[in-house]
Amino acid sequence: MSKNKHRGGDFRDFLNEQGILGEVEARALKQALSLQLDHLLKKEELTKTQMAARMKTSRAAVDRLLDASNSSVTLNTLGKAARALGRKVKIELVPA
Repeated sequence: MSKNKHRGGDFRDFLNEQGILGEVEARALKQALSLQLDHLLKKEELTKTQMAARMKTSRAAVDRLLDASNSSVTLNTLGKAARALGRKVKIELVPA
């Protein structure tokens, strides 16, 4: 019977061993951000078209921002989205 080398280990350690920890964390962060933005749009009763107008961008850019699988969002776009919703972005570096 073979012993599972990951048993009792940390899932983050496993992802790190696989070389995908950074990618997984980025996707999780983007998904959380997309969900939060979607929630705020619904709360403010804003359409994507209205959001795009507030951000002075295209509807396609808003779609990319709300797409949880698209992790390539710029700080500039994120800042525009926050301001359009009366919010600000807070980014913090924390111990790993």
